[in-house]
Amino acid sequence: MTTISQKLTGYITGGVIYMTGDTIAAIIQGEESMLRSAGIFVIGATLYAFEIKTWFAWIEKKASTRAGIQRIVFKTGMALVYFNPLWVARHLCFIYLLSGKGSLISTGLLWTALLSFLVNIPISVLANYLIQNRTPLAYRFWASATFSAIMAIYYSMSSVWF
Repeated sequence: MTTISQKLTGYITGGVIYMTGDTIAAIIQGEESMLRSAGIFVIGATLYAFEIKTWFAWIEKKASTRAGIQRIVFKTGMALVYFNPLWVARHLCFIYLLSGKGSLISTGLLWTALLSFLVNIPISVLANYLIQNRTPLAYRFWASATFSAIMAIYYSMSSVWF
């Protein structure tokens, strides 16, 4: 049974991991700020932590009726369904808002999100396979947050590249 302290530690750890990845991206772009770091921490420790943990538990429950390759493909695919171009666009909106660039939010972010999602599919498939099929459920949020922190650098840079 998970205690409240363990849950809180998990949420805080997720926030720190998301914040770290985004801060690295912000430093690379010369756009680091305390507001952005604090905002990404809060989003990672609350919204993302809740959504991702809930989605991964749902995947695990639905996958329990499958076996073998069907189970592997289902779990990996469902993780990709969650981290879709709309998720990427929302994440970019958060970054823009927290960076004081809210006026730059437009439908063009959807195109950027789609391109960045499509380009990283090979990496995402491998990472989500490992997270969903080789990582115990109790550690999946942390594993996903770590992968997402790495991807946060990529997504942040994708707003420049794409």
